[in-house]
Amino acid sequence: MLAEPASPIVAIVRIIPLTSLTEQLKSQAHELGFVLCGVTLAAAPRRLQSFHAWLEAGYAGEMHYLSERREAYAHPQHVLDGCRSILMLAIPYSPLDPARTNTTQSDTTDSSLKLAKVARYAQGSIDYHDIIHARLNALRGWLLEEEPQAAVRGVVDTAPLLERELAAAAGLGWIGKNTLLLNRQWGSTFFLAALLTDVELQPDDPDEHSYCGTCTACLDACPTRAFPAPYVLDANRCISYLTIEHREDIDAELREQLAGWVFGCDICQEVCPWNHHGRKFFQPELVEPAFTPRDDLAQFDVLEVLELTDEQFRQRFRHTPLWRAKRRGLLRNAILIVGTRKLSSAHAALVRLSRDPEPLIQHAAQWALKQIESR
Repeated sequence: MLAEPASPIVAIVRIIPLTSLTEQLKSQAHELGFVLCGVTLAAAPRRLQSFHAWLEAGYAGEMHYLSERREAYAHPQHVLDGCRSILMLAIPYSPLDPARTNTTQSDTTDSSLKLAKVARYAQGSIDYHDIIHARLNALRGWLLEEEPQAAVRGVVDTAPLLERELAAAAGLGWIGKNTLLLNRQWGSTFFLAALLTDVELQPDDPDEHSYCGTCTACLDACPTRAFPAPYVLDANRCISYLTIEHREDIDAELREQLAGWVFGCDICQEVCPWNHHGRKFFQPELVEPAFTPRDDLAQFDVLEVLELTDEQFRQRFRHTPLWRAKRRGLLRNAILIVGTRKLSSAHAALVRLSRDPEPLIQHAAQWALKQIESR
């Protein structure tokens, strides 16, 4: 007797239309507060060779991690194995204050000169990485419910990805002459994030047009001349890099050109017409409350900071973006501003800091004392 043939095993596959899944994912992203989202296929960045040339020119300064991971930037698969699609996302922070663009001081009293500037993105009460990672995890969870076998990873400016290139490829905007991503509605006042997956999503069309035109406001306004050419930034001369990433003494040539910035810099954004244009459409309810400027960061008192103990310093800045510069970097910056402005009211604090265990702080305090005494 012949055996009955075995029953065929039928795999039940839930088919979700590509466009439907992509649109649902974008809808979820919008609900989580991402005001811009677009998809690009995983591929080698179009301007990868320009990135390599930038590294070879030495424009990365001491950010050696960029060159150390140079090969990883060649393809998103180095960040997520098997990556096929990337959902690029943007979440806004409070708009810039154009009044801060003027770096001259009309009021020369100590009450005015003791105030320094913090980049707007860093004025919130919580580090933006924590906020965005939580939302990316929620978005990742939704996609895994729809596609349980998928590989998904969310990243915020820590993985070897050329985020601005990918965001432009996903249709979120264009790269401006100040090297930042610009959007016609939001300007450049937003954080970028990426959700990488091996799921095939429907890609968006990139906006191939640059809307900078003949404008060079960002290039002309930079006090340290950090742009050797449009679309090229020399980090060695960038105030944002010098006050955050640069870990050693700042060259004498540049110390007096920090223009009052103690952490980061917004000058090339504050003068950008697209940021002025974007203020017309700004909706406060779309900004995460934790990104609302904190009073002590919006009005950064350098004299007060010089008096903080190590523990007080940690308590004030530990969970803010300013912690990236650490005590040594932030105090160095504050001291250089005090010295540049020759604030005699800081003399006693500087004498004490000139004997600080940290050499970087010692050197800055000794220099500032000489500036004040020369007054």
